[in-house]
Amino acid sequence: MCSLERNGYIFILTLTGLDEHRFNPELIDSVKSTLNQLKSQISPSSSYALITTAQGKYFSNGFDFAWTKASKERIQFVFSQFGSLLSEFLSLPMPTIAAVTGHAAAVGFIFALAHDYIVMRRDRGFLYFSELDLGMVIPARAMSLIRAKIGAPKHRRLAVLRGGKITASMAVEMGLVDSAHDGAKETLEAAVKLGTGLVERKWNGHVYAENRKMLLGNVWDWKPVELVDGEKKVASRL
Repeated sequence: MCSLERNGYIFILTLTGLDEHRFNPELIDSVKSTLNQLKSQISPSSSYALITTAQGKYFSNGFDFAWTKASKERIQFVFSQFGSLLSEFLSLPMPTIAAVTGHAAAVGFIFALAHDYIVMRRDRGFLYFSELDLGMVIPARAMSLIRAKIGAPKHRRLAVLRGGKITASMAVEMGLVDSAHDGAKETLEAAVKLGTGLVERKWNGHVYAENRKMLLGNVWDWKPVELVDGEKKVASRL
């Protein structure tokens, strides 16, 4: 489901395989296990950076609805588990970079936004909130992250209220993505270069994580939300 590669003080977490990397308990557990593996290899006195990328056409195409449609309990469970995964990323004691080399839709887009930086492939892929098209409400905690990461109201409207499919070039103009590159290899190389520069600053990881927490503010709050699926309303927390 995912792998971890280490090159000095740079870690690369890769969602493996050529599928859509949809989030279900299996993928979420795999990513969490990989993060635990990473944490076991770091020292509080050293500086590190984490890059997340994915194989194939997709960075992530959102939730695995084939798994969640069986029951509302499954929906509640996977939202709770994904929220826990976001918390782990947002508390990592190091800069994090999403190297988006394919489509990132719905919570796949949210997953990318949970990183401190995003670099993106220019020639393939887009960022896209599909919730309007699916008849769903974006959870409150995810919306807090959107507000924190997408600054201009017109850009938030494009993403959230128009379901805009945002290309890499558009995302750079919006200030949402830090840089755009011509292929998957070049995108990952750019992420490694950015991560290397950040590691060279030799920051204290704990202090970095605390400053990220203060910057993002109420993204850390867990609030009840309702997800609308046709006529069914399912209470969840994210």
